[in-house]
Amino acid sequence: MSNLLEDLRNLDPNDVGRWPAAFRFGAIGLIFVIGACAMVYFLAWKPNKPDLDAARAEEISLLETFTTKARKAANLDAYKAQLQEIERSFGAMLRKLPNKTEVPNLLTDISQQGAGAGLDQKLFQPNAQVNKDFYAELPIKMRLTGSFHSIGAFVSGIAALPRIVTLHDVEITPLSKDARGGVDQLQLDVVAKTYRYLDDDEQTAAQPRANQRPRPNG
Repeated sequence: MSNLLEDLRNLDPNDVGRWPAAFRFGAIGLIFVIGACAMVYFLAWKPNKPDLDAARAEEISLLETFTTKARKAANLDAYKAQLQEIERSFGAMLRKLPNKTEVPNLLTDISQQGAGAGLDQKLFQPNAQVNKDFYAELPIKMRLTGSFHSIGAFVSGIAALPRIVTLHDVEITPLSKDARGGVDQLQLDVVAKTYRYLDDDEQTAAQPRANQRPRPNG
């Protein structure tokens, strides 16, 4: 080993022809390997590197997509159970919406809540319904007078109705005072909204006619 190292130190880089045969062939082989590596890099690796990077990025994206779908597939039963629960809840909400034949009775029930609570009904004015996606709002403008406790009983009675009724634009103003100077009578102005489910024909009629074109004049 020491002789080999000594021979390497004694090699003259300016006189390669006088090197021992083994060293000359080794140098030629090393030059060939370096040249081959340079050709592979410049002719094969470097031009195709963008394609390789794109392929790697696509591989990562596909792997993420596969992982996401595999996770969803593993939770498919849970998703189905959740969807069924949503459908049951939605069906329960729909059952609280009256149909056309039930609306008059519901309006009567709303009107009777005021009388049942001891309020004097000054105004009960159903307004035009407002159509939404699959239901219609039925606003009712009401004016009632009575005591504070009677108004509280009226609100509780509305909340206890089996159908959905909401109260909006609530305004309470004092009307009179008792002997001790406290408020005796109040006036309640409120818009009660109930909701009606639209059948298929009504939903179709309520949809905007996007494809309808105005007729030309003349």
